[in-house]
Amino acid sequence: MENSDFGPLIIMGIVALAWLAPIIIILVSSKTTGGEKFAWLLAVFFISWFAWIFYFLLAPIKQRNSNTRE
Repeated sequence: MENSDFGPLIIMGIVALAWLAPIIIILVSSKTTGGEKFAWLLAVFFISWFAWIFYFLLAPIKQRNSNTRE
């Protein structure tokens, strides 16, 4: 087996990783929680890269309540 036989496999792996990266980043992010996170994941799944860029620019859409007392 020559090294060139792995070329397409490596390219497909890179493409798959690039497609999964935004989903993984949103899943582990603490910017959003619950339903808002699920909505962002749906947007990334159906709209792909544009939603991921909007996630970094806009998330969280609404501010979380602070439980700290002053």
